[in-house]
Amino acid sequence: MGSSHVAFFAISMILVSSIAMATDHVVGDDKGWTVDFNYTQWTQDKVFHVGDNLVFNYDNAKHNVFKVSGASFKDCTLPPANEALSTGKDIIPLTTEGRKWYLCGKADHCIARQMKFVINVEAQAAPAPSSAAYSVLSSVFGVTVIIMSLITTIFA
Repeated sequence: MGSSHVAFFAISMILVSSIAMATDHVVGDDKGWTVDFNYTQWTQDKVFHVGDNLVFNYDNAKHNVFKVSGASFKDCTLPPANEALSTGKDIIPLTTEGRKWYLCGKADHCIARQMKFVINVEAQAAPAPSSAAYSVLSSVFGVTVIIMSLITTIFA
């Protein structure tokens, strides 16, 4: 009987933890990573957490992405060219807390066209389930309880 409780607990924890999913933040939303877009305004209503991803969509013939330091960000100083992300669909996982700075290293896009932004990454948050997620979780949890009860009854 003790092992069935352990199995029930393990399955429950897996189901609950699956709700805590990362958020993909598409930089610039439908505009993507491009010139003449207000990225400062874009970041203002967003909360970035460890485990989230930044998704950069852009024309790689016109743009690239550099992750830089605060000082490099301020002056639009570029790191070595081999540090550029340049696929046109770059995904940067946010793995640590703190401030993160990004800019475009093509032409004068950073200094003259303000193609850069800074974010603050917060610790991973415990998600509050949405009503839809809560309904799914409740349904799955209910089915799991029934199955585990049946298994316990059969093997008891």
